[in-house]
Amino acid sequence: MIRRTQIPLSQLVMALSKAIDLISPDVANHQLQVSYIALALGTEIALPSKIKNDVVIAGALHDIGALSLKNRLSTLAFEIENPHEHAETGYLLLKDFEPFSSAASLVRHHHTYWENAGNHDIAIGSHILHLADRISVLIDKKQEILGQTGRIFSTISRYSGKMFMPELVDAFEQISKREYFWLEVTSPLLETILTQRVSFPAVSLDIDELIDLARLFSKVIDFRSNFTATHSSGVAAVCEKLAELSGFSVLECKMMRIAGYLHDLGKIAVPEDILNKPGALTEQEFDVIRKHTYFTYQILSKVSGLEQITTWASFHHEQLDGSGYPFHLEGEDLPIFSRILAVADIFTALTEDRPYREGMAYGSVLEILHDKAARLKLDPNIVSILENNFDEINLIRKAAQADSANEYKDLVKTYNK
Repeated sequence: MIRRTQIPLSQLVMALSKAIDLISPDVANHQLQVSYIALALGTEIALPSKIKNDVVIAGALHDIGALSLKNRLSTLAFEIENPHEHAETGYLLLKDFEPFSSAASLVRHHHTYWENAGNHDIAIGSHILHLADRISVLIDKKQEILGQTGRIFSTISRYSGKMFMPELVDAFEQISKREYFWLEVTSPLLETILTQRVSFPAVSLDIDELIDLARLFSKVIDFRSNFTATHSSGVAAVCEKLAELSGFSVLECKMMRIAGYLHDLGKIAVPEDILNKPGALTEQEFDVIRKHTYFTYQILSKVSGLEQITTWASFHHEQLDGSGYPFHLEGEDLPIFSRILAVADIFTALTEDRPYREGMAYGSVLEILHDKAARLKLDPNIVSILENNFDEINLIRKAAQADSANEYKDLVKTYNK
């Protein structure tokens, strides 16, 4: 059981960055490219190591605030309309997790033009991030990279002193002459190259700090859609309570809360039109949905120190009779904590309000849960515990989702300013 765990910061950053990339192949590796370019610029101007590390983290996560595919794709235009919306949202998402707090401030201002920075206290890291971001979007994936270097530098240099800090453009001029820079920034091994170049410390997190981290991940998942904006928060709260009622320790209950926040991480790869569909899914659409637990497993399994939670979160669509997905575990091979999460997930989905329908009432919910328990799709013992404490658990779910809804509304206000 986790009381305090050491997690390599590089693994944490890469896991979150790669999760965001799952939104679309069109944006894959853009954040890592920005991170690498920012590192090269920081090295060229002899930036202190601490600031350079913050810039690398900020680069890898700089578009975290572009929660929808439309918003992510809009960031790939060289001159963006309303660029500060996703930057401010990214800041709000990152600022409260201490290891990312310095990077959050850089993300907040990463689209501020150099010529407009005079009235603001803008850190050089934000200017590095801005330049690195625009260099990345100028790269044409369909063309040989070494044939593009002159065009890219020419475009950037035209904006020196306006969009970009002149000293950084000068640094980029030197970097752009080195073929290895371009070959590495477009390499399929970029993640490995980047993690080898940066010396990140491990972060020591206690269980409550892990909850903060998991909450950050859950916001990235849920806030993509007003249909699912509070789902993971509801599941997390129900998981924790069901674990408590099942007799598990306070520590185990908190770990269940974390698993609840993370269980749908892979849904970031599911297109929004499927997530937002009010009616029944087609067979093909359901096939797309079924991928999400495997993506959850793939993302989380790369983070050392989260092995137990990864297992619990990734197996929440496995079933006792072996008919679940994606691993078709059955019986005793399915951890009790994954069984709890499965019940919490279905209970929350049935009882929560959605934009297209109200949550189901007591009788209808129990009818569905009993049917699944009778067919060994769900653990009958966990279903029984939920039934015996239905009202209490439902109130806990509602409170957790109300808090999450308020956070979501605050982010929406940021977009609508």
